[in-house]
Amino acid sequence: MANQLSERIQRVKRSQTLEISALSLKLKAEGRDIIGLGVGEPDFDTPQFIREAGIQAINDGKTRYTPVDGIPELKQAIVDKFKRDNNHDFGLDQVLASTGGKQCLFNLCQALLNDGDEVIVPAPYWVSYPDMAAMAGGIPVYVEAGIDDNFKLTAEKLEAAITPKTRLMFINSPSNPTGVAYTQEELAALGAVLLKYPNIVVATDDMYEHILFDDLKFVNILNATPALADRCVVFNGVSKAYAMTGWRIGFAGGPKDLIQAMKKVQSQSTSNPCSVAQVAATVALNGGKDCIKVMLKSFEERHQFVVEAANNIKGMRCIPSDGTFYSFPDVTEMIGMVDGVKNDTELAKHLLDKTGVALVPGAAFGMENYIRISFATSLQNLEQAMDRIDSLTRS
Repeated sequence: MANQLSERIQRVKRSQTLEISALSLKLKAEGRDIIGLGVGEPDFDTPQFIREAGIQAINDGKTRYTPVDGIPELKQAIVDKFKRDNNHDFGLDQVLASTGGKQCLFNLCQALLNDGDEVIVPAPYWVSYPDMAAMAGGIPVYVEAGIDDNFKLTAEKLEAAITPKTRLMFINSPSNPTGVAYTQEELAALGAVLLKYPNIVVATDDMYEHILFDDLKFVNILNATPALADRCVVFNGVSKAYAMTGWRIGFAGGPKDLIQAMKKVQSQSTSNPCSVAQVAATVALNGGKDCIKVMLKSFEERHQFVVEAANNIKGMRCIPSDGTFYSFPDVTEMIGMVDGVKNDTELAKHLLDKTGVALVPGAAFGMENYIRISFATSLQNLEQAMDRIDSLTRS
């Protein structure tokens, strides 16, 4: 007899990005020629000086439990990073290190939300936002902004979505899956709306802060609207900028009461993040950004190629990204051109089966008729993959 699962877990969807990645690996193991454009991690190795710091930490015996919210050296590096890069003034009791940015966000949802609280999730969104909210009893409220809106939430749409039950809002810039970033003016307009509603907490997910193209200056909603400081939590980490996805270190800064409540959640779930990874992350944050520039140059080159190639494929429309390593083309016309394919999910499966290209359908990000292309792979792989995709509709 099957065990009866909780209603809570039955509300949660599996991560399609992880499922696509797992399926790609399975097909590769079976001998299929698969090009993976689904995974959301840099294809570069962690920089040498960071790896050496991790090795040294092991040799120094730094392999025991640490404080729940991180070692003092890492917390100070986080405080310094926020001040240096973002002009945020956080004390040590206002920052938290966790097992990845995902855990930080999960901690906030658990610490903040009550059953029935509404959570504004601009769509397209990173896949985990709505499910983390649902696991905490929250109700996701989706606000769509498609390609003709440059995938950006407007002040008017935000205000229309707010109700007396609204308790939390997510914002991710530059965005996974679209790669677009909000301007200072756009963020200030959103902030002006939020200032009218003092019960709404803002979660700004800045994980791709350092992966911006054309020397674009990073700005988040707290920079644009400093008056939100008493209810804005800033999320970041080392995974994307420093190619440290497997090290699992994310961090958050914000109001003391929220951060301490998030720490309490963490104390009863994972406790401290990996001790060795904390030492490596400290060195990464204190080590400057030269290692990031090498990756950024490659991502910019790949981005230019993917956008141009996508717009030359029949049935596909793609706008440039401002950063990250993703493009999010509209494939509405392509879907109508492929026999037996009725939506983006079926298109993604068809591409994997017929062409050996693995990518994630837009439905996973709350936006049907799109696909996410990750260009965190070599230019050679991208050239081959885009040619394979083109073969579907090439006459």
